[in-house]
Amino acid sequence: MYRLWDALEKAKDLRWIELSHPLDNSSPYWSGIPEGSVELSKTVYDWGMPQLDCLIQTFKFPGQFGTHIDFPGHFIKNAPLSEVYGVKDMVFPLCVVDLTKQVAENPCYVVTAEDMKNYEAQYGQIPDGAFVALYTGWSTRWPDMNALSGTAEDGSENFPGWSLEALRYIYEERNAAANGHETLDTDASAVAAAEGDLVCERYVLRQGKLQIELLRNLDKVPPAGAVLVAACPNIMGATGLPVRAWAITE
Repeated sequence: MYRLWDALEKAKDLRWIELSHPLDNSSPYWSGIPEGSVELSKTVYDWGMPQLDCLIQTFKFPGQFGTHIDFPGHFIKNAPLSEVYGVKDMVFPLCVVDLTKQVAENPCYVVTAEDMKNYEAQYGQIPDGAFVALYTGWSTRWPDMNALSGTAEDGSENFPGWSLEALRYIYEERNAAANGHETLDTDASAVAAAEGDLVCERYVLRQGKLQIELLRNLDKVPPAGAVLVAACPNIMGATGLPVRAWAITE
């Protein structure tokens, strides 16, 4: 009688895969954010209060905390912020590009447009409006900030990531809607070091596209055919927000 209710029951028989890290007060965040910026689940109204017997907590966190979504205004002045993006903008066909072999050989691997073309040769063209995620195995390093950064003895950071050519391919040749990765940053460390800036992240956000950083469980998602759903608080004027993301797949 009610088709959507019937469809929901069928959808629950599919696999729903958590793509976000759980967060607590010890979860890592970028060192440039002031200390004391995270205070989760602080009790401000406790059980046994005479006015109302209940529990109320407050939550303080940076926009770029844990698995999070970035909006264009994060890196581009006067660019769109959170309120521009509606619920339909948070559901995507999901493409997962497996780079674990390359990263095992070179932890600083820079993904190429050729990697995207090789993916398409196996699984078909990246669809319009897709979310393209890099599976590198890096999420196993969570929540160790030094491990996530690939911090070497000389203090340098070493981790895999995107190149401008790969991003231009998915956005200019294939019209993807968003990209994602397991690492802290869009740019591979070698790209950021060479440019002295996060040029890949700046490129993505200048295009008016979205990205989600610090994903996990991409190994549980098929390379093609799944759908990614992202949910975050409806906060006006946010440059980024912690996000609950999940994949739905057969």
